Amino acid sequence: MLVTRCLILIAKILVNFSCIKNLDSFFKLFATSETKSVSYAERNNLNKNIMNENLKDVLMPLAIFSGLGGSIYFFTKTMTDYILKKKMIDKGFVNDDTQAIFKRHTEDNKYNSLKWGLLVFFAGFALIIMEFIPVAAESPLPYGLFAVSVSLGFLIYYFLIKKEINSK
Repeated sequence: MLVTRCLILIAKILVNFSCIKNLDSFFKLFATSETKSVSYAERNNLNKNIMNENLKDVLMPLAIFSGLGGSIYFFTKTMTDYILKKKMIDKGFVNDDTQAIFKRHTEDNKYNSLKWGLLVFFAGFALIIMEFIPVAAESPLPYGLFAVSVSLGFLIYYFLIKKEINSK
């Protein structure tokens, strides 16, 4: 919807500057343009039907609703923690015990960005490797490669944190 509105706006601007004679030629240009695959792997002999339509009908709403639900959960958790801390400070309930609770949350997330950075890096690396390996559509190799790469990221994170804790 937004893309269509942007294309119409661009077309009107171009028509006003007389780069294009009419809107029909502009939309014919986009309607006849072909998209090409960016894959470098040889996929000529593979089955093009990758995902069953029934599976797609189940996974798409599941992914959307779980992402939306997770976002709402983390937003609500962050806001309620903030409101609770603010009310505790306003009421004067800040003592050594409550300060220890506040500090514990900051220490838990000290290496959180390192963990997620390693996981995203190794997941992306697995996706890049999968682009160059020709496999059949029903092969479990991409799933295994992705799982091994993410596990490798977790292991590297674990050993880095273990080394950091032992050095203290």
